[in-house]
Amino acid sequence: MLHMDPSVFLYALGCALLAGLATNLLVAPVMRLAVAFQALDHPGGRRLQSGSVPRLGGVAIATGIALAIGAAAAARWRDWSVGLSRNEIMALAFGTLLVFLVGLVDDLVGVGPGTKFAFQILAAGLLLSVGWSFEVLRLPFVGEVHLGWLGGLVSLLWIVGVTNAINLIDGLDGLAAGVVGIAGAAFFLYSLRLNDSGLLADSNLAPLVAIIAVGVCLGFLPHNAHPARIFMGDAGALFLGLLLAASTILVGGRTADQFSGQTFFFFAPLVIPFVILGVPMLDIALAIVRRAARRTSIAMPDKEHLHHRLMRLGHGQRRAVFILWAWTAVLAGFVLAPTYTNEGNALVPFGIAALALILYAIFHPTAREARRAAVEADVTIEERVEELEEERLEEVELDTDDVVVLLEPPEKNGDGEAEEKPRPPRRRATSWPA
Repeated sequence: MLHMDPSVFLYALGCALLAGLATNLLVAPVMRLAVAFQALDHPGGRRLQSGSVPRLGGVAIATGIALAIGAAAAARWRDWSVGLSRNEIMALAFGTLLVFLVGLVDDLVGVGPGTKFAFQILAAGLLLSVGWSFEVLRLPFVGEVHLGWLGGLVSLLWIVGVTNAINLIDGLDGLAAGVVGIAGAAFFLYSLRLNDSGLLADSNLAPLVAIIAVGVCLGFLPHNAHPARIFMGDAGALFLGLLLAASTILVGGRTADQFSGQTFFFFAPLVIPFVILGVPMLDIALAIVRRAARRTSIAMPDKEHLHHRLMRLGHGQRRAVFILWAWTAVLAGFVLAPTYTNEGNALVPFGIAALALILYAIFHPTAREARRAAVEADVTIEERVEELEEERLEEVELDTDDVVVLLEPPEKNGDGEAEEKPRPPRRRATSWPA
């Protein structure tokens, strides 16, 4: 059980609510801004949407986070100043600003992968310059490993890897926002557990950054869930990725003592965030191996990501996103449960849930129907899934006849009275996930 000061919890919750509300309210003006600058993703190629969608959602996300962290700093600057120097705060601010700006320019006019990679390394270098790095790793069956000069390299790879992992997984409506939200909530709970055990200082920013990321994602998701009205773009994905990477280093790099009394891998502050972010980290690892085997550039896009594979199994966008969200939640529960219960059998329900997810992904009736229909129609499964998605979307769209009835002036009968036209029946929306 946690023995947390209620005022601290309310403070963190208030910051998350502020971030979520600000992000949600900013989406509408940001969409108009994206249309004005023609920052739109058009259908075709690797794009799965049926129409043009604004891609400047990162502006709303970054602004929401900036407002929340600013309010948090104003409320508790005295506590922050105990554990953080001005240089550290400036390094985090400028590092996130760098990746946000390069992502924003990419969303507006396009930027080469080498330029984006260089900015990510520069942002990581700013964090390393103020001491945010892993010095000691505690690995399963190995124990403590003092990294020495390798600590900077490991930290650099971690920051750039997590940042790109979130960017790469942003391929379906709501996928990246949901994964970051779930991972942020899990990391917030893990940080609180460390704090309750006396292993994390009260002035550590990691729990606050994690819960603010959760708030932002919850505020953004109503606009980003399928069918998305706006995308977070590279600006939003890179910004969230760097924040998550920095917060894990704040915990992993500054937790001096082992978390004793737990299963072996809970001795490693780096391993838990790695498992929580297992879906995007696995996706980027497979992408690197796949592209290296083909001798193509690591930055070369393809349609072999985890979400593409799920769609080839016959799942629509919503169900594919739901499955990957569920996997993130299962992995988070798998690593968090023993830290709270001190019991190994707490892992059993998560093992069962993982098995159920595998069976669901492979044998779901609609997925099997899409695969069978694709074979019969001699089309690819992706094409058949897209057809099914379009059919479902048509069921929730407003009929054109209905629009005419609403806009046309009423006709008058012989007595000069308005005559009301019968309205066509509205069709029910299909249930989620589809």
